[in-house]
Amino acid sequence: MRIALIAHDEKKDDLVAFAGSHRDFLKDCDLVATGTTGGRIADAIPELSVRRLKSGPLGGDQQIGALIAEERVDALIFFVDPLTPMPHDVDVKALMRLAIVYDIPMALNRATAEIILLGSELARQRRDNQTTAD
Repeated sequence: MRIALIAHDEKKDDLVAFAGSHRDFLKDCDLVATGTTGGRIADAIPELSVRRLKSGPLGGDQQIGALIAEERVDALIFFVDPLTPMPHDVDVKALMRLAIVYDIPMALNRATAEIILLGSELARQRRDNQTTAD
């Protein structure tokens, strides 16, 4: 599974904690993240391999948007801080629009991110059981 990880500054600690809680699942995923977020995750959880792009305001959000448009991302986990104004808000909206257009699951907080991973794990177990039965 190819997952894009992004977090606004005030939510980076939350995303790092989320990734740490799900390291066993995420270690088998192809992870891509905006620069600072990816660096924070890689530093805190060295067993996760994270491809780091540019920082969000410097084009990282757009790079992830391009990956979504190229169908190279299966899910977007973006911990948004709704209380802090973002100078690159237009880029964030464009990224969300692409996730909707390309119909990929998009989590904007921990609760929905948990559901995405749970659903993915259940789908993987179902596939494994079908393969074993065949």
